[in-house]
Amino acid sequence: MQRAETTWGILDPAVLARVLVVSPHFDDAALGAAHLLSSHPGSTVVTVLAGRPPSYPAEPSEWDAEGGFKTGDDVVGARRKEDTAAMAVLGSSPVWLDFSDHQYLPRDQRPGPPEVAPVLQAAIEAAAPSAVFLPMGLGNPDHVLTHDAGLLVREELAERARSAEALEWFCYEDHGYKHIPGLLAWRVATLFKSGLWPTPAIVPIDADMEIKRAAIDCYASQIAPLQREHALSERLAANVPEQYWRLDSPPRGWEPLMATI
Repeated sequence: MQRAETTWGILDPAVLARVLVVSPHFDDAALGAAHLLSSHPGSTVVTVLAGRPPSYPAEPSEWDAEGGFKTGDDVVGARRKEDTAAMAVLGSSPVWLDFSDHQYLPRDQRPGPPEVAPVLQAAIEAAAPSAVFLPMGLGNPDHVLTHDAGLLVREELAERARSAEALEWFCYEDHGYKHIPGLLAWRVATLFKSGLWPTPAIVPIDADMEIKRAAIDCYASQIAPLQREHALSERLAANVPEQYWRLDSPPRGWEPLMATI
């Protein structure tokens, strides 16, 4: 008889029947989960910070200026076109929420997880996925917001619906930010201590770098700032693997481990 330990990390194929990836910005799903999306065509990508701001700044932000945008440009409109093209490469359907990127809003006007969660939940329920992949939520405030809002949705669905058990939850590692010293380890530790244990999952993918590069290249306005801030070409050349973490309760009897850190 096969020992249970040998199957840890292996997923029932039905878990990945309908994949949904939650992306903070337009390009984050392609950067962190392109192999997952291209290997499971028909997936949905919900981008949280995909709304136009109440007004663009008089001068473009440093990030937008690096991407070639000028005063008066509809940055979000242009980026939505890029996202549509990238999702076509990955065989995925884009869904855009109307929250604005933090760079366009004063701190006191930025949405919080309780505000984002109900809208995100509605988008997730409309897609009826079998698996939801959240970003780990590292470094960037929009990534942290998306991660935290996603966990609120997970908690709400688990409490509301008996069928919630059929919906599996995962995190994917935020491209670039996961290499900042200590951040990924910090997130894993915070999840662990919360009682929601993150465990690397064995997710069947075809790690086709040509498709991933083609999708990322669709975000033409982002290539220059991503290269400057995140060493994009070096990361792609190194074929840094994507990693997905399953979110679940600890195995029965293992709960005392949480008290050891």
